[in-house]
Amino acid sequence: MRLQAPFPALMVQGTTSDAGKSTVVAALCRLLMRRGVTVAPFKPQNMALNSAVTSDGGEIGRAQALQALACGIAPHTDMNPVLLKPSSNTGAQVIIHGKVRADMDARDYQQYKTIAMDAVLESYARLRQQYDAVVVEGAGSPAEVNLRARDIANMGFAEAVDCPVILVADIDRGGVFAHIIGTLACLSDSERARILGFVINRFRGDISLLQPGIDWLEQQTGKPVLAVLPYLQGLFLDAEDAVDTIQTERGAFKVLVPQLPRISNHTDVDALRAHPGIDLQFIKQGQPIPPADLVILPGSKNTRGDLAWLQQQGWPAYLAKHLRYGGKVLGICGGFQMLGLSVCDPLGVEGAAGDSAALGLLDMVTELTSDKRLQQVRGHCAFAGADDAPVAGYEIHMGVSQGAALRQPAFVIDGRPEGAVSGDGQILGSYLHGMFDTPAACSALLRWAGLDSGHTVDTAALRDASLERIADAALPLLDALERLPR
Repeated sequence: MRLQAPFPALMVQGTTSDAGKSTVVAALCRLLMRRGVTVAPFKPQNMALNSAVTSDGGEIGRAQALQALACGIAPHTDMNPVLLKPSSNTGAQVIIHGKVRADMDARDYQQYKTIAMDAVLESYARLRQQYDAVVVEGAGSPAEVNLRARDIANMGFAEAVDCPVILVADIDRGGVFAHIIGTLACLSDSERARILGFVINRFRGDISLLQPGIDWLEQQTGKPVLAVLPYLQGLFLDAEDAVDTIQTERGAFKVLVPQLPRISNHTDVDALRAHPGIDLQFIKQGQPIPPADLVILPGSKNTRGDLAWLQQQGWPAYLAKHLRYGGKVLGICGGFQMLGLSVCDPLGVEGAAGDSAALGLLDMVTELTSDKRLQQVRGHCAFAGADDAPVAGYEIHMGVSQGAALRQPAFVIDGRPEGAVSGDGQILGSYLHGMFDTPAACSALLRWAGLDSGHTVDTAALRDASLERIADAALPLLDALERLPR
């Protein structure tokens, strides 16, 4: 017999991007799981370059994988049936039910939304049949009136399935009352009616000073402020897309990551950002490149385009000097492809077809293909001094690399050699995302890079502890929802 959930389905929308929707959904999912309710997350449409490989061999937004963890269940493609991975300012790879469907520009996708909505409704129906409750996350803001036609991400979805909504606003960025009132003004009467109330997120200070504003808002709108959630620092949660460049703990070991224009799965370095002995910096366009012990070239959704950006920013000369003075370089996925002699895209899978000279640091060439490898993997480290340390992660890439450099692999994955290590041991590259999330592999990689601190980072434990913290903070929200008339 199913347990009674306070709501069979609830949608969390935000007045702005990065209002905290993903975190609120994860918190509600964890609270319901604690109470014995079977619950699943759902995001109809996600635009993000941070993705995860699911148990059914597909690809979804990384935030939904985190929310599944909050529910105590394995990530599944039904949790994010439409994923858009931008490859330019106007184009994106369209992923439906975990698989690449096409590359489209914004105008073509706008027309395609009616087909995408069918996939959304199919997935949602399956989740509703399997779970006591489904917590749905919107995308961006429902007030984007230019995108209202054929909307599948916010109120268009809520109206289609008759789902109640709570609206989250971020007080830390300022203008919280204007954001809420302005959002309501952009909605239709039926859309406003389905909003149960508001959540004011990331509050810090004396809440008594906020109360007059809450009273005014409730009087103006006739809707309650369901909860005021605190600003929580030091959380270890996977970012949906934006790069968080703030690191509170600074160590002596310097790690640099170029902040590529189409950087993807930058969560690969989260474990290093949590290490007290490491000072990790993302280097933006035009920013001076300081000396470092280790440079990590991250994943990319447009390898050739981001390679050109690296060259324009002076990274080849910097890397040559860095290696000459004994520094280490590690490339992950697209960053691994950049380390070779060339990257060829004959089919134009990541933009205009063509060939690009790469950094020339590893003797290999890469050809981008239309087939996308999506797989969760495990194995062991094979580079010198790693002592066969176990490693696990996932692969998401659309390319095949070949060359002499691959004869000296970095890992053995599922029984096959994977990646490459240079003859002098200074350069390591791999298609393996998440390599730092296995503590033994993280320690081995850091020793290779020159840091033998004895400190290990358990990302799984940090992530779960953060989910518990946000759930504790969101308990007043769940209590308020349970008091609402059904």
